[in-house]
Amino acid sequence: MWRLLAIIAVSLLPVIAAAAPVRVKDLAEFDGVRGNDLVGYGLVVGLDGTGDGFRNAPFTEELLAGLLERLGVNVTDEALRSRNVAAVVVTATLPAFARSGGRIDVSVSTIGDAKSLLGGTLVMTPLKAADGNIYAVAQGSIIASGAAVEGEAARVVEGVPTSGKIPVGARVEREVEFDFAGIENIRIALRNADFTTATRIEDAINRDFDRRIALTQDSGTVMVEFRQLGDVNPARVLGRIENLTVEPEDRAKVVIDHKSGTIVIGERVRISRVAVSQGALTLQVSEASMVSQPNPFARGETVTVPRTMAELRNEPGIGFAEVAGETSLSDLVEGLNALGVRPREMIDILKSIHAAGALHADLIIE
Repeated sequence: MWRLLAIIAVSLLPVIAAAAPVRVKDLAEFDGVRGNDLVGYGLVVGLDGTGDGFRNAPFTEELLAGLLERLGVNVTDEALRSRNVAAVVVTATLPAFARSGGRIDVSVSTIGDAKSLLGGTLVMTPLKAADGNIYAVAQGSIIASGAAVEGEAARVVEGVPTSGKIPVGARVEREVEFDFAGIENIRIALRNADFTTATRIEDAINRDFDRRIALTQDSGTVMVEFRQLGDVNPARVLGRIENLTVEPEDRAKVVIDHKSGTIVIGERVRISRVAVSQGALTLQVSEASMVSQPNPFARGETVTVPRTMAELRNEPGIGFAEVAGETSLSDLVEGLNALGVRPREMIDILKSIHAAGALHADLIIE
C-alpha cells in the first residue's frame, strides 16, 4: 500500500500557448458524408481441420447443407461430419459515395467453436445494411491475424486466429442515393465539441470566402449556407473549406488506464504549487506447511501442520518533493519523475493531486 500526501499551497494558472494549426478535415465531419455499416452471415471453407464441430455448432451444418443444395448437391438425410468449414459473421463499412462495382475491405469472425481461420476462403456472402437491403457481396481468401499450434498435451496461440480480414474482399452492388449537388446547406460536425474551435472554424470560412456563409449553431456544429455564393458546386466549396486551418482548443485531460498502467497527459494540463511525499508499506506473507508423520508401526496419522511467516516492512520515503506553481506539461513530468516512482505509483499520485484540487484538468480513469 502506498501512502501519498499532497498539500496545496497556492493556485497560479499560466497563459496557455496556442496550438499548432490543424485542417478542418482533421477536426470535423460533414453531415451526411459518412459510411454505412454492413453485416452478413457466411461460411468459410478450406480449413485444415480447425473448423466448427457440428455437434456444438449445428447452424454450421445447416448453412453447409443449404450451400450444397443451392449448388445442386442433394444432401438430404446425409450426416455431414466435416471439420474444414466454419460459420462466420462478416462486417464491412460502405464508404460515402461508393459506386457499384467498387471494392471494399471486410472483416471475418467465427461464431462457432472453430479454432482458426488460417487458410480459409469465404464463400459468397451478401452484406446487408440496417434497412435490410443488400449493398455488397463478399468472397475471397482470409488473412488471419494470428497463429495456433496444437499437440497432444499443449496448445500455443499467438494473436487471434479466429478472426481475419479480406482486403478489397467485397464488391459494391448497390449505391446509397444522395443528391449532394442539389443541397443548399451543410453542417460541419466537430469530433470534439468546443465553442472556441467552432467559432474559429466559422471565422476562417467567412474570412476565406469574404462573406458570411458560416454560422456557429452550438459547440459541435457549424452551418454553411451555399445560397450566399450563388450558383456553385457544393463539392468544390467543401474541398476548399476542409483545407482551411484553425488552431483547435480542448479541455485539459489526464487519461489513466489502470489495466496497463498507461498515463496520457494532455499539453494543456496545469498544476498548482503542491508538495508530494511518497513512501512504501510492504506486507509479505508466506506459507511453508510441515508434514508430521508417526514412527513406523506406531499408532497415529500423518497430519499437515500449517506454518505462516509474516513480515511487515516500512520503507523510508523520499521526503517531500515540491512541484512548483505555473507548471507546464514538461515540468509536471519532470517533477513526478523526481519522486522516483513507477507509472502505477504515479497514477496514485496524480489521483491524490487531483483530489487536493491542484490538478487543473479532467481526470479520466478507464
